[in-house]
Amino acid sequence: MEILIVATANPKKLKEIRELIQGLDFDVRSLADYEDLPEIIEDGKTFRANALKKALTISRHTGALVMGEDSGIEVRALGNRPGVFSARYSDPGATDKKNNAKMLEELRDVPDQERQARYRCVTALTRGDEIIATVSGTCRGMIAHEECGTNGFGYDPLFLIPEYGQTFGQLDPAIKAGMSHRAQAMTKLRRVLERLA
Repeated sequence: MEILIVATANPKKLKEIRELIQGLDFDVRSLADYEDLPEIIEDGKTFRANALKKALTISRHTGALVMGEDSGIEVRALGNRPGVFSARYSDPGATDKKNNAKMLEELRDVPDQERQARYRCVTALTRGDEIIATVSGTCRGMIAHEECGTNGFGYDPLFLIPEYGQTFGQLDPAIKAGMSHRAQAMTKLRRVLERLA
């Protein structure tokens, strides 16, 4: 069984990715399973650049099949911020709570019809120096006026899906798994992985 390293140290993201590719014949590991890996500095200007940097940094070091992923939220009223800075939006030591609080503050006087947002995800698959694939997914929604729900992570309690009238934090995880930006990207990547398994 081939090893597939998911280049993340985020346990919630790893759990979501594992669920999206379950059933495939890979030994899925994360950065937490290894010592002495090179540091990954996410300084790319796009999600794709960061996803490739994560994947290539680890695959060049290990020679293994590696999946790098970068994702975030873009809010139209904020000029598509925070974008690639989603994880560290409030400050370098940001937490989900701090990031959500900052977003709510910046959008405090923005009316409902101008609170459009989209989650974006780009996933890269590499082995050594080879770029096997890059895929992407997008999910559109709105930013709620307060945090609602405890499911998911990141901006999920603020990301409102109008057709359900619920945030990703409130939605059943199975519904989110069928429509999220990460689910869309992983559906495409799964087809690539099926050919490699």
